Amino acid sequence: MTKTAFLRPRSAPAESLESLAGLLREWLPLQRWFAGKDRPVTDLGVLSTTELFPGCLHVLVHAAHGGVPAPGGATPAGDCYQLLLGVRERPSPRLGKALIGTVRDGLLAGLTVYDALQDPRAAQLLLERLRSPGTAGPLHFEGDPAQEVPSGLVPRLLNAEQSNSSLVYGDEYILKVFRRIQPGVNPDLEVPGALARQGCHRVPAPVAWLRTTHPFKATLGVLQPYLRNAADGWTLALDALASGDDFTAQAHALGRATADVHLALSSAFPVGEPGENGRTAAAMTERLTAAAHAVPALQPYVPGLRSAFAALATCDAGPPAQRIHGDLHLGQVLRAGREWFVIDFEGEPSRPLSERRSAHSPVRDIAGMLRSFDYAARQRRPWRPEWARRCREAYCAGYAARAGWDPRKKHGLLRAYETDRAVYEVLYEARHRPDWLPVPMAAIERLAVRGD
Repeated sequence: MTKTAFLRPRSAPAESLESLAGLLREWLPLQRWFAGKDRPVTDLGVLSTTELFPGCLHVLVHAAHGGVPAPGGATPAGDCYQLLLGVRERPSPRLGKALIGTVRDGLLAGLTVYDALQDPRAAQLLLERLRSPGTAGPLHFEGDPAQEVPSGLVPRLLNAEQSNSSLVYGDEYILKVFRRIQPGVNPDLEVPGALARQGCHRVPAPVAWLRTTHPFKATLGVLQPYLRNAADGWTLALDALASGDDFTAQAHALGRATADVHLALSSAFPVGEPGENGRTAAAMTERLTAAAHAVPALQPYVPGLRSAFAALATCDAGPPAQRIHGDLHLGQVLRAGREWFVIDFEGEPSRPLSERRSAHSPVRDIAGMLRSFDYAARQRRPWRPEWARRCREAYCAGYAARAGWDPRKKHGLLRAYETDRAVYEVLYEARHRPDWLPVPMAAIERLAVRGD
């Protein structure tokens, strides 16, 4: 009997894998999707372990952070992460960067552990589990009975910079494996499913999904059709900038597509009253305070930025609150042929799931896309502010043509939401991509001083 025979039970007590904690404490902060890079991991606990198939464990871990107090003196809470761990007696040279290390003690002593999502064989077996609805311990594999996923599709792991991990199977399907797990239904399953029932063709419908019931109910992954020969909006925008081409026709069509999705969302989910701007302004101000505490470069601009939020409290309430995308930018849209599609409805992973599933002003999505045009324009030197301005105008015009109201006429709302988005970008870049920090800081200076 091999040493991995102990994996045969469907689940193992979490304490039997505590010997993994030392390896994972070093490995996790190096991963692109790890949210606590700016905070030391003070404790790492295994919450759940389940065998997916021999030699592959599904693990949920809790990473606690300490040493950096949150605003108000509170200690920041930890995060739950989803891992798929391959276990072998002998390391393989082809594991490469997937390798996590060799366990020194406990039930896994002497075994090599690696990220199974980077192993083609493990990725294929994962798809097989999704093709056949059923359970494995607390894990539930479910799907749309009207959709039949073929077997034998060759997997490849996307290397795109993202907060999750995605596997493409035979250029037919894409599986998003959520890394940071929160209790509840993930919007990236809930929203596309609801839009599919509305007949909205702008969003690929879920085909199969994975969820857990322990240690809490949560969505773990979603399989959707893969739009082959599609290009994301970010790549298309940079290509246009590089070749000196105009992007206004594409931006106008993208505005119409965004409005289509918003209209479908307003039919699929309950619609609230026009935004409570006072409460929204207070929340934006609170986020600004927290961001300035974490990124000192923001502090000189705080008074000017607060003025945008103060103006929000007294301006036009705007359109009713509704379900929105929540993190809309050029990287979240795909163009296939002449059509735009919207993907990745998870929202901002750093925000609580309950907040991401609640109703918000659609202006928040619009502001996110407008900021994205500015991001694209700043990728080339000399900076082309006119290119971004024309795209912004075209996008808003396209949105107005479909939605029946013009975002440009909601100046106070748009300025406040753009400011809030830029503050979020500063915090994100400071934590994850410091070299990019000048991009949102340029917008911060503009929004704070000129009030644009």
